[in-house]
Order: sequence, then C-alpha cells, then structure tokens
Amino acid sequence: QARLVESGGDLVQAGGSLRLSCTASGSTVSINTMGWFRQPPGNQREWVATISRDGSTNYADSVKGRFTISAVNALNTVYLQMNSLKPEDTATYFCQAVAGVPPQHYWGRGTQVTVSS
Repeated sequence: QARLVESGGDLVQAGGSLRLSCTASGSTVSINTMGWFRQPPGNQREWVATISRDGSTNYADSVKGRFTISAVNALNTVYLQMNSLKPEDTATYFCQAVAGVPPQHYWGRGTQVTVSS
C-alpha cells in the first residue's frame, strides 16, 4: 500500500508560481502512474496532470502550457510546477498514485492553493 503526502500549497497572487510536491512511501515499487487532481471550492475533483513510469506526461487543457509535472526516484516524488497562476486555479490539490495489478488508486490528503486576483 502506498502513502502519499502533498506539500507546497500557499496563497499567491495571479501571475505567480508555485511548486507542489508529493512524496510516496510504502509499496512504491508497484506505482505505475502518478497524477495531480484538484477540487475547487464547491466543485467536483478534476484531473490536472499525469506522469507515467516511462516519463510520458499528459495535461488537462486548462493547465497545458502553464503547469509541468515531473518526477524523481522512480515516481517516489512527483512535482507540479505551476506558472502563470490564475484565480480559477484556486483549489485543493491532491496527489494520486496508481499501483499494482489490478490497479489500485491511492490519494494524499491534499494541499491548498489559493490564487488572489
């Protein structure tokens, strides 16, 4: 079983940058994909970005060109570099790991990002 801990959330002005981190512990050898999701206030959780063990990445259209997902230590630590932040990026950001066969989904507790206008 993998355990995930996010960090790096903060209050930032529009146009600013933040870097979120997610550290995995436990059964990390079976992690195939790590991703970031976010949940704006009063809204459902939405997918932001994913990185796979082979290094391939995917992004939601709303963040493409502004956010970058990266990983070190074979997905044990994943980052989300967020540039040109907008007020609509305000949300709780969650890290997700997909591990094992059949795939199991693990979640962190989230980190709050607030972008002021």
